[in-house]
Amino acid sequence: MKTFPVALLFCVLAAGVLSAAEAPAGAAAAEASLARLLAGNQRYTGNAALHLAQDSARRESVAKAQHPFAIVLGCADSRVPPEILFDQGLGELFVIRNAGNVVDDDVLGSMEYAVEHLHVPLIVVMGHSKCGAVAATVAGGEAPGHIHAIVEAIEPSARAADGQPGDKVDNTVRGNALLMARRVVESQPILAEAVKAGKLQVVAARYDLESGAVSILR
Repeated sequence: MKTFPVALLFCVLAAGVLSAAEAPAGAAAAEASLARLLAGNQRYTGNAALHLAQDSARRESVAKAQHPFAIVLGCADSRVPPEILFDQGLGELFVIRNAGNVVDDDVLGSMEYAVEHLHVPLIVVMGHSKCGAVAATVAGGEAPGHIHAIVEAIEPSARAADGQPGDKVDNTVRGNALLMARRVVESQPILAEAVKAGKLQVVAARYDLESGAVSILR
């Protein structure tokens, strides 16, 4: 698991909600954004959520323009809402969700928009424990309708988990998040070039349904 300076986390906790204009540029912006997410998750798991930036004044403010500080690709599972588990408000996260948090052209296009036009410095690809899409893929069998496309995207991670110690579903959840993050990093031309230029950082993560904690995988 990747670790971050405790002092940085405490600075984010003390500062509360920061505006996008206050964030430092480049890699430092990505690190600050990730620290801000983790600090919010600590508040959430500690039953100390601030629920900031959710009032009528904030609603009026973001109606004029949006300045999210992070992109989160997460599973569509109803138990995994990024704004809640990271304790963030309106206009702070650019959220993309689908079953199995898989990367396809629509997802990449949405990310490209946020990186190019909103200048978001961080993408988090987040899987979660007990993921139904992953469990269905591991179980095998015929996937009906368009569910097949989701299973097909997850299957490489399921195959890679064969023979690994521990729970195969959870190992696949982790592997799938890492694989999808790698696809984002390698996506040409916009995202790959942003990563190469130091304007964008991409990380994989896992959310635990029972504890509520988010762990960084890479």
